[in-house]
Amino acid sequence: MTKIVSGPDGQPRCAWCQAAPEFFEYHDNEWGYPVADDQRLFEKLCLESFQSGLSWRTILAKRENFRKAFKQFDFSAVAKFEEADVERLLQDAGIIRHRGKIEAVINNARRAQELVATEGSIAAYVWRYEADNPPEPQTASTSAESIAMSKDLKKRGWKFVGPTTVFAFMQAMGLVNDHAIGCSMREKAAQMRREFTKPV
Repeated sequence: MTKIVSGPDGQPRCAWCQAAPEFFEYHDNEWGYPVADDQRLFEKLCLESFQSGLSWRTILAKRENFRKAFKQFDFSAVAKFEEADVERLLQDAGIIRHRGKIEAVINNARRAQELVATEGSIAAYVWRYEADNPPEPQTASTSAESIAMSKDLKKRGWKFVGPTTVFAFMQAMGLVNDHAIGCSMREKAAQMRREFTKPV
């Protein structure tokens, strides 16, 4: 299967965009561009964990509902959620009503606070796992770095952060430029990465 498809403007895009019309906007404006904002990084880790076993289209369609349900993914606020909040969220038809994943977000919010306390920021932590020699674009579902980050996060008590979930997070947040060779957004992502100041 080709890794390139023609976008609405006739320019080439990563082939996965053809799975849903809304993917083109997400691909062009968000996916693969470097992020250093802790709240956005936490949100993406959570949404990728919700995607496990589901399609990204399902998650993307519900993203605003997830943001409302989880206080815009302000992890300091989510860390205060209690069992009553879990029960409330299990009744929220706007999100994925999976107890384990809901509880994981709350758990991970508390772990995120600990991470910030010990490492300075989520951004400083995750960008330590930027690949020096990333896999060829569109060829991998995990990497040595995603396996290492997953292992370390699990050691720190995070949940639903397997190597595939972490690699999808890395792709989306720009830790690796996984836009296909020939994709019209690949150079944009590369330029943004060149201009990006890596958090420390």
